[in-house]
Amino acid sequence: MSGSPSDMTNGTAGDTTYGTLLVEEREDRVVVTLRRPEARNAISGLMIRELHAVCDLLERDPKLLLLTGHGNVFAGGADIAELLRRGRDEALQGINSRLFERVRRLPMPTVAAVDGWALGGGAELSYACDIRIAGPGAVFGNPEPGLGILAAAGACWRLSELVGESVAKQVLLAGRNLDARAALAAGLVIDVVPAENLLDEAHALLDRMARSSATALRLTKLVVDAPGAHPVADDLAQAVLFEGRDKQDRMTRFLAKRNRSKA
Repeated sequence: MSGSPSDMTNGTAGDTTYGTLLVEEREDRVVVTLRRPEARNAISGLMIRELHAVCDLLERDPKLLLLTGHGNVFAGGADIAELLRRGRDEALQGINSRLFERVRRLPMPTVAAVDGWALGGGAELSYACDIRIAGPGAVFGNPEPGLGILAAAGACWRLSELVGESVAKQVLLAGRNLDARAALAAGLVIDVVPAENLLDEAHALLDRMARSSATALRLTKLVVDAPGAHPVADDLAQAVLFEGRDKQDRMTRFLAKRNRSKA
């Protein structure tokens, strides 16, 4: 796997100490493990703040992100005890939705490796990632209406973009959970792999991306995420890449390799 491990000891990465995350910085990626085993990795206010710190890191020094959960669960939802105490003012702050949108807009591609439950806010966090890969025990769901609330951290619009309106309404309105097979059929995940291979396969996916031009990946992500048709943005991004040294070197190597194979 590309990128040698660097700072990560008992939830400490660089100069930041984490209480709900394990954060491992590598040369070309950051690996984040949600870790609240006493609460099925439920997303608490502290975890939100610590994930913002990770976003600070990745915005200052853009790298690929791998996000996964500790144990046999990704994240069992938001912390219900905390949600119970929140009122109108907290809802208007968009505590979870602001973070998940920030994850969505990180400069470099993001991958969620999901096995076990990814429910409520946990599902919405995975939806915010660019790509999801699943273990056989993965289950995605948004049971918020059963608790008297809605999936307000992105699922009500992002899930339709990912799997289409019909499947999204089955999840959001009818309480359908998508197991790994259904998630693959719906296009929510790129692959389903044995649980013991999940992280290796996720890293292999990141390895493939890491072999591409980092600048090309960043600009491609910006263009793909831009709303509507945007030919001018496409042309401007391509103009930047056409003038880059990376494009010259990569295309020169490609042509030299092709010529050698013909000789």
